[in-house]
Parts: sequence; C-alpha cells; structure tokens
Amino acid sequence: MVNLTIDGQAVQVEPGTSIIMAAKKLNIKLDVPHYCFHEGLSVAGNCRICLVEIEKVPKLQISCATPVAEGMVVYTASDKVKAARQGVMEFLLVNHPIDCPICDCAGECRLQDYYMQHGLHDSRIPLEQKVRKKKVVDIGRHVILDSERCILCSRCVRFCEEVPKTGELGIFNRGSFSELSLQEGMRLENDYSGNVVDICPVGALTDKSFRFRSRVWFLRETPSVCPGCERGCNIYIHHNDHAQNKVGSERVYRLKPRFNDDVNKWWMCDEGRYGYSSIDGNRVEFPQALTSGARTPLSWDEAFLRLTNALSGITKDDSAAVIASPHLTNEELYLVKKLFKDGLKLAKVHYGDDLLRAGKEDNILLKADRSPNRAGARAVADSPSAGPRVSARQILDDAKAGKIKTLILLDCDLDLYFDASEIEAALSKVAKKISFSSHRNLLYEKLVDLIIPVAVYAEKDGTFTNFEKRVQRIYPAFPPIAQAKTSTEIFDVLSQKMNLGWHFEKSAEIFDALTREVPAFEGLSYSKIGDLGKPMSPEVVHKSAG
Repeated sequence: MVNLTIDGQAVQVEPGTSIIMAAKKLNIKLDVPHYCFHEGLSVAGNCRICLVEIEKVPKLQISCATPVAEGMVVYTASDKVKAARQGVMEFLLVNHPIDCPICDCAGECRLQDYYMQHGLHDSRIPLEQKVRKKKVVDIGRHVILDSERCILCSRCVRFCEEVPKTGELGIFNRGSFSELSLQEGMRLENDYSGNVVDICPVGALTDKSFRFRSRVWFLRETPSVCPGCERGCNIYIHHNDHAQNKVGSERVYRLKPRFNDDVNKWWMCDEGRYGYSSIDGNRVEFPQALTSGARTPLSWDEAFLRLTNALSGITKDDSAAVIASPHLTNEELYLVKKLFKDGLKLAKVHYGDDLLRAGKEDNILLKADRSPNRAGARAVADSPSAGPRVSARQILDDAKAGKIKTLILLDCDLDLYFDASEIEAALSKVAKKISFSSHRNLLYEKLVDLIIPVAVYAEKDGTFTNFEKRVQRIYPAFPPIAQAKTSTEIFDVLSQKMNLGWHFEKSAEIFDALTREVPAFEGLSYSKIGDLGKPMSPEVVHKSAG
C-alpha cells in the first residue's frame, strides 16, 4: 500500500491509484473537479480542471493521470490550484453559448456548478465573436447533440469505443473549430446509446424523450431494479414530486442507471432505460367482471366478495390451478405459496419459473431471459413446502382437456409465452377464470370472468433475484395507479377474509417469513440486502451452479 497526504489528511491506497481516486476515498468536502475523467473509461486527461499541487513538483499536475507515490503531499485547493482552475474554466467557456436559462441540462450541469465554485470570472470575448457551431442535431434514436455546448471532454467518444465498441462518435477539425460529430455514414444506434447522455457533464448531449418535459429540481428519485431482463440492473426512477396517481397523468420522466459494481456498474441498456412508459401506459384501472360479454366495473368490496366466493368454492382436488409470473417479487411468490398451496391446498400451483420470453443478448448487460425474477421463482418452487412441481404447459394442457374448473393467473400474460389460439381454446374450457393484471390484455378482456388491478414494480416494495442469485430491493416510487393494489395487500386481505391465520403489515415481515421457509433465502434480511443486494445462501448458489 502507498501512504500519502491530501489536504492534510493521511490516506493509504493501492499502488497505481490516481490522485483523484485517492482523494475520492477521503471524501474531501470540496471534491476534485473533473470533466473528462470517468471511472468506467480510459483516462484522457484533456480537460485540465483536475489540476493539483504536489510538494517538490514544480508544475501543477492533472490528478486523473498522476499515480500516487509513497510520501506524496498533495494540495487540491491551494491558491495556485484555484488560480489555474479559474483559468481552465475561462478557457472552456470562451466559445460557450450564453443559454443556461433555456438549457435542458440546467440543474445537473457541471459547467454551471464548477463556474460557481471555481470560475466567477467575466468573459473577455464579446458574444458576437464566439465561434458558432451546429445546434439541435439529431444523431440517433434517442440523443440530440448541441455542438456549441460541448467542451470536448471526449467521454462519449471513449464510451462508444470502449463499452459497446461501436465507435459512432469522434472529434473533428482543430483549435476553436474542433467539434463532436458522428463518424461518416453512422448514427448513434447502439443498444447503450442513452448512457452518453448520463456521462455528458454539460448540456451537449440530451435525451429526446426527456427534453423540456421537466426541470430536474422538480423530480424525485427512487432506487429500484430494472425489470427488463434477468440482469437486474440497478436504476433510479425519476418521477414528479406532485404526480397524481391517475391514468393519463405523467408520473415517470426517466430511468437512470444506479452504480452497482457487482451488477451493471455505471450503465444500463436502452431497452430497459426507455421501457418506463409501461409503468403508466395501458393499465388496468379498477376491478371488473365479464357480464353478458361486456366488462363492468366493480367496487373493491364486490371484487373481494367474488374472490372469496370463488376461492372458497375450490375443492381440494386437481380442479383448480394457479399460474404466477416471474415478474412477481419474491415476497409475492412466497404469498402465492402460502395462500394457494399451504392455505387452499391446491395441487397445481406454478410459480412462473418455466415461463420464458427470450430476447436479444450481448456480452455487456443484456440477458436473453426477459424475466427479472426467474431465480427467485425457482427458489420458491424448490422449497420443501412448495410440493411437486407443475409446469405452465401442463396446466394449459389440463385446461384444454377440461380438467381445470378454476384458473387463477397472477400478473401473467400467457400470450407472451403461448399461441393466442391455444390460450383461447384452453380458457374456453375453464368455468371460472380470474386474472390479477397490471396491464390490459385484449385476450383476457374477452375471456376472463374477473380482472383484479395490481401494481407494477415501481409501485411496490420487495425484492427480485437476478440470474447470479443476487437478491435486490425495489422500492415504491409512488402509490399504485387509479384503484390498483399491490398483490401482497390483496393476498393478505384474502387470508383474513378466509380465516387462513396469517397477516403481514409490511413487506419486510413477509421477507423474514420467506427466509425461514425457503432455504435459498436463509440468513438474509432487508438490512443485510441494503441498496446494492446480497447473494442467496452460498450452498444454494453452489448447488445451482453445479
């Protein structure tokens, strides 16, 4: 280890560590400013704002590209450093447009922040003499470029070259006329293009879907997990603080990657990033029944009455079945087991562990399996009290054969996994069909007797387990939309109405019960999982890997 002093504080780091990373470890109150440096990219050292003073070194050094040395003494805020940073800020702003009030990056722009901390100078360049460049350039599916605002940090260029390795961007021309642009004949169309907006430190690259929709200071962020595939990328849901939980209201404005070194690091794919429209779009708003071929709304009292009557009428034979979805949380799947297997003694309960909807896969983040919690579903299905496994295919075949009298679908759109005509043929043979649905399904609206509106991942508390057996928290960003409820709340009410003997106040209580009954989760708790997740029991992980 190397010992050095930064601003009077001793720090010990590994050999080869840069000064800027050593300073970050100290969590210095006034962080070393930087534009071009990014932990996930190669070092360019071209913005020069991270200059520091080192004892016995005659010139200031850039902290991003200078490795630590034993006994080194560093000053990040000396008078010499402050004067140099002010000069760098003036240089970067020489040709910058004066459009902060209308810039969509206002509120999260490092150029604004660092000017207030390290600049505060008057421009020596009259506005009419500033070099003009292209503005509002459409460079790809999701990104707009404003060349005038670009400070040529080259983060986006290095990202495209080093992460997706597609190399769409480059810096062209020389001197004051240097500018960011697309390589000839290319557009920014890679599967991770939205990340260039995240890493742009200024307002040069902006997101088409977010531009001018909201000022960032009106947004709140809630940590969550992307449900787009079994990777389980850590994300922030950015939502309006004053959002109304009504269908048609604008609640979610964007999703942003949340750093997790063990899962997705700094990145997320475009498919997950721009899938947020499904949170509020095409939602089931209220309980409804199929009456004389038409959907009629129900109150929750009527819905619970119909549910309890349907469930109480189930006989303890093979005439009833449940198909759950691998999009349900671990807590929801545990209550599926507790309600339908332990309480109602149904023989045919499927936890969604064999429902596979495949998509594109790559060697960066995207996984072919588009289910966020298949590993959790398998763990619950493998637990001793879950009984013999039954597949979704077997239940569907039994339904077609007329062996199923009551079928309960738990946020499971079967048409994602089976042919619609096959589903229609099977459901037409079932006397009672109940669907807990978050989104409208035209096939179910035609065939299902009772539809219960349930929450999506952004509206509920719980956990998902990714393909590496890492259990990760999701948090509710806002209450369920319209009259929807969380599945855990609905199951709990049903337990009380049917005198099954259990009741949970919070999802943490459900998870604690889960850890006692499902071996894979043994030893875990919400406090241990934290915001970055924890792997399942090592024995279970080893067994699965084998």
